[in-house]
Amino acid sequence: MQFFYTIISTILPFSWLEPDFMKNAFLAVLLAAPLFGLLGSVVVSNQMAFFSDAIGHSALTGIAIGVLLGIKNPLIAMIGFSLVLGAAIITVKFKGKTSADTIIGVFSSTSVALGIVLLSATGNFAKYQRYLVGDILSITPAEILQLLVSLVVLATVFALLYNKMLLTNMHSMFARSRGVKTFAIELTFALLTAAIVTISIRWTGLLVINSLLVLPAASSRLVSRSARRYILFSVCISLFSCVAGLALSWEIGSASGATIVIVNAAVFIVCLVIGIAKKI
Repeated sequence: MQFFYTIISTILPFSWLEPDFMKNAFLAVLLAAPLFGLLGSVVVSNQMAFFSDAIGHSALTGIAIGVLLGIKNPLIAMIGFSLVLGAAIITVKFKGKTSADTIIGVFSSTSVALGIVLLSATGNFAKYQRYLVGDILSITPAEILQLLVSLVVLATVFALLYNKMLLTNMHSMFARSRGVKTFAIELTFALLTAAIVTISIRWTGLLVINSLLVLPAASSRLVSRSARRYILFSVCISLFSCVAGLALSWEIGSASGATIVIVNAAVFIVCLVIGIAKKI
């Protein structure tokens, strides 16, 4: 990591980047921002904002299951549970007659309540409260590598399946008539969303993870006129907000994840004003 530290110190000689843990956090947001931007564009287009929120808030249940099973690394249990929950939601959505928001609401509220009950009953709730707000400043080089692998996987799937996902979002029946396996496409992106949201919660916090996904894409949608620009602007807005939020959190001593969300919200307001001005 010393090689990257040297590059950062040479190119960006800012006081907030002097400590090594801030350099780690900076490298992390450089990888996490494209993740949030790319994935967020799918989440917003497919109206899955509530889905990603449900996955985030169900992390406590994954932790509780891991504790009961004696799994030392809570991330393993969290990812496993989020994948099962994501697959269950998409399956019930396709097979059932209930609306998607109702299905997600049922699964989300049940899993959150179950997690709180299990953790409080075992006396471990206070121990894992840090997952509520996250701490990107504690990220390690090994965890940065996890973000890099996640970004490579998402970018590969995005390049291979985005057109089919876009067609599925626009008109699922037409997509099926064109030979697109809509269930498989939605399930793939749902599982990717579940895995990436769960991996990121450790540093962002489950209370704000959904905002980090939704706000950049929502902002981009207000000012972009094509699918390509929509994705590009979403990634750029996410990158700007993450870096600016990290620097601001250092200056004012606030939680990094929440500060990044505040910057994202400010960008959204600016994009909203621009979008309204264009229509006048």
